[in-house]
Amino acid sequence: MNQRHTLVRILAGFLVAFDLTVGFASSCLAQAEDFVAPTKIVSIPMKDGVRISVAVFLPSDTGKYPTLFAASPYRFDNNHAPAIPMYLWRETGPVAWYLKQGYAYVHMDVRGSGRSGGEYRFLDRSEQRDLYEVIEWIAKQPWSNGKVGGIGQSYYAMTQWFMATQNPPHLSCIAPYDGLIDPYRSSSFSGGIPGEFWHVWYNGILRPIHQYPAHGPSRELPWDLSRETRKHTTYDAFWRERAAAEDLEKIRVPVYSIGLWTKVDLHLNGNITGYQRVKAPKKLLVLGASTLFNAVADFSSIGFHEKFLLPYYDWCLKGKTTTYNDEPNVRYFVGGAEEFKTSAVWPPANIDYKPFYLRKAQSGSVTSLNDGGLDGTGPDGGSTVFEYPNSGWRVGVVGFGPDGRPDPSRRILTFTSPPLEEDIEIAGPIKFVLYASSSNRDTDFVVKLYDQFPQSAEDRKKQLNPNSRVVTKGWLRASHRQIDPSKSTEYALWYSHNSPKEIEPGQVTRFEIAVMPTAYRFKKGNRIRVDLSNGDSALTEYGFFQHEYTPNKLGRDTIMHDSQYPSQILLPIAR
Repeated sequence: MNQRHTLVRILAGFLVAFDLTVGFASSCLAQAEDFVAPTKIVSIPMKDGVRISVAVFLPSDTGKYPTLFAASPYRFDNNHAPAIPMYLWRETGPVAWYLKQGYAYVHMDVRGSGRSGGEYRFLDRSEQRDLYEVIEWIAKQPWSNGKVGGIGQSYYAMTQWFMATQNPPHLSCIAPYDGLIDPYRSSSFSGGIPGEFWHVWYNGILRPIHQYPAHGPSRELPWDLSRETRKHTTYDAFWRERAAAEDLEKIRVPVYSIGLWTKVDLHLNGNITGYQRVKAPKKLLVLGASTLFNAVADFSSIGFHEKFLLPYYDWCLKGKTTTYNDEPNVRYFVGGAEEFKTSAVWPPANIDYKPFYLRKAQSGSVTSLNDGGLDGTGPDGGSTVFEYPNSGWRVGVVGFGPDGRPDPSRRILTFTSPPLEEDIEIAGPIKFVLYASSSNRDTDFVVKLYDQFPQSAEDRKKQLNPNSRVVTKGWLRASHRQIDPSKSTEYALWYSHNSPKEIEPGQVTRFEIAVMPTAYRFKKGNRIRVDLSNGDSALTEYGFFQHEYTPNKLGRDTIMHDSQYPSQILLPIAR
């Protein structure tokens, strides 16, 4: 419980310290539903003898209905808690509203969770097989018309990928909203760097909501997910079993993949890469500047489902002609411009990659360890030394400004462009080519791309840093730099993570760092900034997504930016 209370305090502090923007979907929010009790709770025997519990919700009229199927370890007893962002795991969507639209709804407690038998093992093969068997059970029920569609956010989206990779005969479609396809690469070991997410999630969220549910009996989860993740530091059999990415090409049902730019730390690349690898009928929607908390509120709202998901389900499960039929293959929100654009493919065809080079010359616009430059004309020679840890760090790599507020850029390296002479819009994956050496045999690189806003001369004299907005991020542990060519493109990199190779101390090495895809417009007069460090912070990563800063991270890295070693970030510029 102490971990949960600590997390709440961190999140509260972050909300006070930073002005969080609201995403597009929240502008069409309707009042979330009131709680609706299940029509019945059923215990279904699996082929191996384990019984899986589901809550069945049926429309008031007798008939045969298509079914929306949601599966997670968050236990349907907790549906008694209101679907508001305070309860980040309330990610089913508005159940009562869907009943009024003529759908049955089945909510499953995955194996070892809630009222289901067996032992919880986090997306293992047994949990995946249960999804198949429950879908086929649904199809045999007298209230079912034989068509089942997946629904839900986050974990519910992750299970949808596994529903579809198995192709049960009566699964008709999935709509994974905000759902990763590879838990190793998505936050557990971002770029090979150990992350805190699954430890915080399991011990601070999943275990407490089982021990203290809103309704129903208390339950312990004895298996230690934290210990298991620390045992499996490379992409081995443990992680392959739990990665839908291994089997996406097998999916045959329609897929509506819905991601959020704000979930760059966790789910975003799963929705984009999932869309790209699926061979079945598919569409991609990437939503805008919603926060972690508004993402939950959006999905709980009726307005969101009216606009985006009901037309898809009505088309797929009821055979209706809806607005979904007219939707483009790809629709994505452009941050900065605050507007949607469409494309036949992702990434869009109308982009050209342009290098922006790291430079020694100071930008004069930000207070950091170096205040380096960033320019499209080329490097200007020399190198920049980064010594770590820094004595001014607090709560990770964050320093504090003269106003006493947390400042994530003050005590790390920054490389900032001159004020832009015209708007620059980017859309697509990003690659950061970095030439660096280290005093150690391994080191970490955490990259953040910012939109830096103009600042008054008065505030600059006070050494207050200008307001800025994180556009996207990238991560790489030096020893995990091996790229899998079979799953990578020139700019969208996929690391192997199976055979780490240390670097030679003092030797310059070329690193290609995958910076997560995005779509964003930098306005004229603003600046593009790259922040570079070897860590992050619970303050800047929402208290969930920070990466561990361990005692062996003591040393010095040298960042090269001369004609021989032209470190650069390659941005997809829209024409």
